[in-house]
Amino acid sequence: MFQAVRWAARRGLREEENFASLAKKLEARSTGVRGETYAYWYLRRHGYVFVARNYTPRGIKGELDLVGYDGKTLAFVEVRTRTVKEDATALPELSVTKEKQRMVVRTAQRFLAERHVAESPVRFDVVAIDNHPGKPPVVRLHKDAFTSQMR
Repeated sequence: MFQAVRWAARRGLREEENFASLAKKLEARSTGVRGETYAYWYLRRHGYVFVARNYTPRGIKGELDLVGYDGKTLAFVEVRTRTVKEDATALPELSVTKEKQRMVVRTAQRFLAERHVAESPVRFDVVAIDNHPGKPPVVRLHKDAFTSQMR
């Protein structure tokens, strides 16, 4: 039995680091949920009518943060939230990589097939939220941020 414990501790006894790592993950998830909620209300105020939030299909990896109509166009919205710190200057919208775009497109295709959505134009939007602690968030909406023609 000691061999198993010794093997588990081969990189040191880092239990408090694991708790710190878990706390960071939970904080990031909480920030993401708050960002998605803020984006939902921001876009509703700008005329979007939502049909789904946090859509996750069975059997494939991927999630659609928000799905809604902007006029007659069905928009699949990816929300990115970052807490702005002095040493971190990257824009949240830059984290929507080609791989993430492929995943969103694939998940959107599954959404359209499952929901039997009638022919309507579709668009992929990105909402970027800069969270400044103690200040209102800064929101940037990028309509038609990428297309479904992935290579």
